[in-house]
Amino acid sequence: MMEVLLNKLYEQNELTQEDIVYFLEHLTPEYQKRLFDLAVETRKKFYNKSVFMRGLIEFSNYCKQDCLYCGLRRSNPHVERYRLSESDILDCAEEGYNLGYRSFVLQSGEDFRFTEELMISIVTSIKSRFPDAAITLSIGERSEAFYRALYDAGTDRYLLRHETASRSLYESLHPGMSFDHRISCLHVLKDIGYQVGAGFMVGLPGQTHNHLAEDLLFLKELHPEMIGIGPFIPHSETPLKEAVGGTVQDTLVMIAMARLLVPDALMPATTAMGTLDPTGREKALRAGANVVMPNLSPPKVREKYALYENKICTGDEASHCRTCLEMRIIASGYEIELSRGDHCRVISPK
Repeated sequence: MMEVLLNKLYEQNELTQEDIVYFLEHLTPEYQKRLFDLAVETRKKFYNKSVFMRGLIEFSNYCKQDCLYCGLRRSNPHVERYRLSESDILDCAEEGYNLGYRSFVLQSGEDFRFTEELMISIVTSIKSRFPDAAITLSIGERSEAFYRALYDAGTDRYLLRHETASRSLYESLHPGMSFDHRISCLHVLKDIGYQVGAGFMVGLPGQTHNHLAEDLLFLKELHPEMIGIGPFIPHSETPLKEAVGGTVQDTLVMIAMARLLVPDALMPATTAMGTLDPTGREKALRAGANVVMPNLSPPKVREKYALYENKICTGDEASHCRTCLEMRIIASGYEIELSRGDHCRVISPK
């Protein structure tokens, strides 16, 4: 049965929910290794050995939401909040551009002090200074009008992880938020024309194999250009501080299965993986990932952007981050790609 399911996953890029649950329940080390090998083979069909570098700028740790797992939740009084100025953000982008990056990810909590007008100014300033660079926003749920205005201003991509495709699990973790609205935002972003990123956490309290199967099938249906999958890491200042958390191994399985179900996706080897395991990002590359996002934020604020604790690389200069990641990627048998790194379906970049 496992042989049949693995072949179906690889050759047809599909499984039913029942198939996925059975596969996860019966996954032996031998089949796991084959799963990872097939994921790497599939990624190479679309992106060869390239690992795409995105310069990450975490420009605000203010957030209006109160997600139970996140260290930036509004109810956490111990966060030292910060906002970078537009000038600070441009300086980060310039440093990254000089280091060779042609793709920038601007990420924050849901901070509505960064209005549509201000975000348009930031995006147009970066685009005018670095016209050959791509811009990704990861700033949460906004209105359709906001999304359209930022797309028209030159934003290329938008990351909005769905976190979990289970309505009941989502609502248990996101007080005051709407599962339907979250999913609607992703469809609106797709309709507007963004290269869209979705994704989920592995190891959430109460998460089952059925929930993980729902996540994978949601991704197959949505077919986003980018998929971010990382382990849940408990934060000591959240209601889930006593939770067990996710594992690198379980996350690797989800990365590999997502690669086979959505074979042309761009998928990051996340910092969270490197936080749990010194070679976690390299393991993610060997399970089908093909993106890394070195941090361009000023070192003085990096520790303050703590979705989870003990995040790696918070004290490194941007140049050291790039050098360290390059060495790791090359040692893993892959090649650095510093271009815009668009999805393979994108023919003419904005």
